[in-house]
Amino acid sequence: MKLKQLEGLLGDLQQFSNPKIELEQYPTGPHIASRMLYTAENSFGDVSDKVVADFGCGCGTLGIAATLLGAEHVVGIDVDAQSLEVASLNAEELEVQMNFVQCDIKNLQFRGLTIDTVVMNPPFGTRKKGADMVFLSSALKVASQAVYSLHKTSTRDHIKRAALRDFNASTAEVLCELIYDVPQLYKFHKKREVDIAVDLWRFVPKRAQ
Repeated sequence: MKLKQLEGLLGDLQQFSNPKIELEQYPTGPHIASRMLYTAENSFGDVSDKVVADFGCGCGTLGIAATLLGAEHVVGIDVDAQSLEVASLNAEELEVQMNFVQCDIKNLQFRGLTIDTVVMNPPFGTRKKGADMVFLSSALKVASQAVYSLHKTSTRDHIKRAALRDFNASTAEVLCELIYDVPQLYKFHKKREVDIAVDLWRFVPKRAQ
């Protein structure tokens, strides 16, 4: 599947109708999501025929992108039941197969299922300090091959240091810097849209070596 085709399909997905600020629910736009998964597959072969988990899947954008790029099995995980309902509808609309699990990431346990690749757009930790670190730590415990994640560029040094020193990553590489368009979703937003610089990371757990 070509990049533009993937971006077009993701652009038609339903998004949050009533986002929850305490969960930092922001949609992962089709531009970023398509490039994230396309890079994971075409540069590293981490999607096609792999078992992929979408952590904090929200409306399912990253997980659905993985299915469209030929993942063998995709699991979307989120603590919010309403988000999972939208994600399930999105998967049905595109006629792709995904499984969904309602669970807090920090309590996540997989039994009998090996996850090759984790993809995620975690909370940036602006409302709940350290939320991004909980996601990264959990992802590196679960993934057998690689973790792809978005984090604010301003946290780059902190993310790399924590991944390598504390979370058992053997490598932590920024693949590119992207602009994340944050729409005016909440009452405290004064502008119609805010652009945030984010890094697309690829982490490799030590056991994958």
